[in-house]
Amino acid sequence: MKITVIGCGRWGSFIAWHLDKVGHNVTLYGRSTSENMKKIMQFRKSGCLSIPETVALSTDISCAQDADVIAISVSSQSLRDVCRLLSQIGIKDKTIVLCMKGLEIGTCCRLSQIAEEETDPSNKVAVWLGPGHVEEFSMGIQNCMVIDSASDDVKKMLVREFSNSTIRFYYGTDLIGSEIGAASKNVIGIAAGMLDGLGRTSLKGALMSRGTREIARLIKAAGGNELSAYGLCHLGDYQATVFSEYSHNRKYGECLVSGEKYEMLAEGKFTVKALIEMAEKLDVELPICRAVYNVIYEDASPAHELSSLFERSLKYEF
Repeated sequence: MKITVIGCGRWGSFIAWHLDKVGHNVTLYGRSTSENMKKIMQFRKSGCLSIPETVALSTDISCAQDADVIAISVSSQSLRDVCRLLSQIGIKDKTIVLCMKGLEIGTCCRLSQIAEEETDPSNKVAVWLGPGHVEEFSMGIQNCMVIDSASDDVKKMLVREFSNSTIRFYYGTDLIGSEIGAASKNVIGIAAGMLDGLGRTSLKGALMSRGTREIARLIKAAGGNELSAYGLCHLGDYQATVFSEYSHNRKYGECLVSGEKYEMLAEGKFTVKALIEMAEKLDVELPICRAVYNVIYEDASPAHELSSLFERSLKYEF
């Protein structure tokens, strides 16, 4: 199978590495102006990964025209532009796999909705979600992930073609819940980092429990299955996001509290804005997400926001 991976960051590079290892004909695309791509082209290195010679490298997006599957791993807010580029070069009858997590600010669109809106209707869209870090996968540490799509045939094909002994894929059954859950877990990751920075790590158990409850309410209000919040896309991804030293979102939250600069991409920073917009449209309370939003965008004190959560009215747990 011919696969083009669009996006040469940490995760995109891993996807190319993994799919090559599985046995596919893989091309990794990155912009010619990308510093990551320049390093990959020169040294065939991307962070902890060595990119095999069997992976073709390209800075011309038309390389996607010959692919059977196009896997996209870019920042969520730039997905619409990437899809428009694919549309401009006439991409049709492909399977597009979105390998990132987020919601679009301003529209609250899920990423699969963007791909469906901006590319030809003949294309099939799927999402690849769930826990795992490049640093661990590259050492052979196993994990479970999810592939979801509106098409059962696409799900079955991708799970069959992408699986190996390192990643066990499950078939997703709720595209709405899978995408909202995956996007919002990054916001909970920022909250976890804020707790670490405040010296309140012991509150992470409560954060995980209550965070899952509020996201379950949002998924249900959006038309999904609230139980999806308890699956691999959200709760199942918490260890990799709420506790891991490799989590960009957790580290970003910790740096917020300490006043340090954090240069890496933390998708939760953007997702929380879209989540609050979505919650207001659907009239759903998201107290933890709102607290994260207030710290990032309203310059609120993290300690004050934590105290405010404890001062909310008393209520039944379920």
